[in-house]
Amino acid sequence: MDSQQTAAPTLSYTADPDKLQAFMRKMVDDMSAAISGALVIVGDKLGLYRALAEIGPASSLDLANRTGMAERYVREWLAAQAASGFVDFDADTGLFSMSPEQQMALADRDSPVFVASAFQLIGSVYIDEPKIAEAFRSGAGVGWHEHHECLFRGTEQFFRTGYRAHLVAEWLPAMPGVVEKLQAGAKVADIGCGAGASTIVMAQAFPNSRFYGYDYHGASIDRAREAALEAGGPANLHFEVTAAKDVPGADYDLVACFDCLHDMGDPLGAARRIRQMLKPDGVFMLVEPFAGETLADNLNPVGRMYYSASTMICTPGSLAQEVGTALGAQAGPKRLSDLLTEAGFSRVRVATETPFNLIIEARP
Repeated sequence: MDSQQTAAPTLSYTADPDKLQAFMRKMVDDMSAAISGALVIVGDKLGLYRALAEIGPASSLDLANRTGMAERYVREWLAAQAASGFVDFDADTGLFSMSPEQQMALADRDSPVFVASAFQLIGSVYIDEPKIAEAFRSGAGVGWHEHHECLFRGTEQFFRTGYRAHLVAEWLPAMPGVVEKLQAGAKVADIGCGAGASTIVMAQAFPNSRFYGYDYHGASIDRAREAALEAGGPANLHFEVTAAKDVPGADYDLVACFDCLHDMGDPLGAARRIRQMLKPDGVFMLVEPFAGETLADNLNPVGRMYYSASTMICTPGSLAQEVGTALGAQAGPKRLSDLLTEAGFSRVRVATETPFNLIIEARP
């Protein structure tokens, strides 16, 4: 050993055997979940879930023939899926199938609870772990654009599910007068739009309004334009590469930020710019990850997911930008409301919420 180095101190503890056994069961569950996520990506990407849902009870050979895949791989994949509870297995017939609930979550991309794409997002953090570990040492940031492309497509597909299910039906109606303006014809900015999932949903729902999607990440804007064409090319839709502080124009009836304000280096500066962009009777709709007011409030499965994402994606992304506020994905309603008040908004309230989102309404 180098003379400059010292041995790490020896830990001293007395573990309760029953508590240790229970904790190790939890660790095995988590390890199983962590490694099985890659198989969800494979099943979604290769259409295995969809095919199994379509053909009903099937053997591995049936599914392999239906999808054109190698049977030996399909057999092992099905065994893993059955062990995870993602598909059902009938021991008497030796056949695999999917319940309606499993199909909604894993096989139907138009389902309001489709979550298979989330695992692609999650996979990106494993790929990018070395960059984040180094950032722990240096304190530097890791920009959104520095992540693996799995993050971009996984984010688009995962968040699109929620936007399709809630944005037009619940979130916009929760803010008085907004839907009426959109139906009549309004000017709308979607700042930090990413691949445009939220912008496209609104543009399709309100053809009389004009929608402008802005994001600093050029590759995301390229994907947004591609997605718009896939959605039929709405004529009331425009995407542009620009940072939040540089968003052009004024007299917007509605400005929205979907799950991105906390990722910005200067969320206060962005909110001030948004305040300037709005008409006197305009509305800022801020959609953020659901959170309680304290750390203790967020020690639950949803908070666990969001704190983990914040550690690997959101906080490094903010630290890579000017100011580097690093608000974090679990800021909570009071901190967000205080920020909006400081930015110049006079009326701020939580308009509605879901188990995964806070929807905050702010008016000049």
